[in-house]
Amino acid sequence: MPDSDLPPLNALRAFEAAARLGSLNRAAEALHVTHGAISRQVRLLEDALGTPLFVRAGRGLRLTPAGMRMRDAAGDAFARLQGAAAAIRRSGTSPVRVLGCPGSLLARWMIPRLPRLTDALPDLKLHLSPHEGAFPASLEGFDAALLIGTPPWPAAWTVRALAPERIGPVLSARHADATRLAALTPEALLREPLLHTTSRPQAWPTWAALHGAASPEDLGTGFEHLYFLLEAAAAGLGIAIAPQELVADDLAAGRLLAPWGFVETEARWVLATRRDDDDARLEALAAWLRQELA
Repeated sequence: MPDSDLPPLNALRAFEAAARLGSLNRAAEALHVTHGAISRQVRLLEDALGTPLFVRAGRGLRLTPAGMRMRDAAGDAFARLQGAAAAIRRSGTSPVRVLGCPGSLLARWMIPRLPRLTDALPDLKLHLSPHEGAFPASLEGFDAALLIGTPPWPAAWTVRALAPERIGPVLSARHADATRLAALTPEALLREPLLHTTSRPQAWPTWAALHGAASPEDLGTGFEHLYFLLEAAAAGLGIAIAPQELVADDLAAGRLLAPWGFVETEARWVLATRRDDDDARLEALAAWLRQELA
């Protein structure tokens, strides 16, 4: 065999399975062929290489030094081929990726930006799936998750930080006491009727601590979803607290006011994917999200 030639692929596959499993019979079962077929392929490889790869050891087989070298090389090569094939299948034949988001984030931030996302990343086809509560550690049912949270993260995730979270109080532009409220100190503001989401009752205490104020004794009325919270604020029922990005459109339209501004918390906007998913399109999505949040 000329030095530039590769051994026959079928012979390499048969040998790799036999070397890995330590048995011609087990290799035959793994590859769904007969014992004789594996034996013939191993002999073909030995003839091509000009050296034995196995020697008999009782009823079993033992690798020769040449066999050990070929086992390591073949095992590494097949593992790399399998990894490349899996990545290609994910990015090529399965074009739709499932992105999970909390419902409020999905409705108020992600969906309005879909036309820009489609223009920027035409090769990325997303199925957006609302999800409330903690995402499963395995991300089962999702290819990626867009969320706002804090470490620690599941070990099986690759987490791409996108932007710091910024939160602040907002109230209706039509609130009867809007002018008076806008002049209040944080300490005084926290004694007014407050609104919050039941999924995040720590938002007001976090905001208070960041302003050097005591936590409010009464968090006021709680709402299950941010949408209801902001509708209540827009109706003048109290002062809500929310992430800046999720009220930006209401502020721009003059529907809500944020006279106290926004402060950065320890939480981060992140895009989480499974650690073994190296789809370059998800990396591109992270870059696009980072730019949008900037």
